[in-house]
Amino acid sequence: MKVRISSSPAHGATGILISVSNPTKEELKAAEGRKIPDVVADRLDVLFVGINPSLYSAAVGHHFARPGNRFWPALSESGFTDRLLSPDEDARLVEYGCGLTNMVARATARADELSNEELKTGGARLEDLVRRIRPKFVAFVGITAYRTAFGQKDAVMGPQDRQIGQSAIWVLPNPSGLNAHYQLPDFVELFTELRESL
Repeated sequence: MKVRISSSPAHGATGILISVSNPTKEELKAAEGRKIPDVVADRLDVLFVGINPSLYSAAVGHHFARPGNRFWPALSESGFTDRLLSPDEDARLVEYGCGLTNMVARATARADELSNEELKTGGARLEDLVRRIRPKFVAFVGITAYRTAFGQKDAVMGPQDRQIGQSAIWVLPNPSGLNAHYQLPDFVELFTELRESL
């Protein structure tokens, strides 16, 4: 894995910027089952919920880090952030009123490696977290995982009829590069609808 440390601010950031990229095959294999810390705070505007970390994200220790993932570009182009954040800046997302967590904490090569029971258990853990930090919206980025975890087999993209505590629920498509059903403009449109509902 290559680590670049820069003492000069990048993109308006202050302090030391550490950029981690290109984990080796061995590092990817070692990342299996690893967890990434949540990026949360009380009363966020939106808590984004991924399905689970990819091996790449777990290897580098940042959410939605795999090249080709459309999460960060969609967030920027929809106006949630004022510039394109890199995955190694994921902790800064709280400055924009947003947070990150995963339905299931353990990293896998593909989301379909998760069992239905893991998703249901992850959904219960997530409900506890949401009731504690009370975001305005909980945005699930992965409709199949949402349907499974919460027994909502007829859920569609967009706002849902149910809530977790006082938090409204919104469902978005999985931004993984493996999801060929949606392209970046589709993600931007759907993320914009969520932002405009705040």
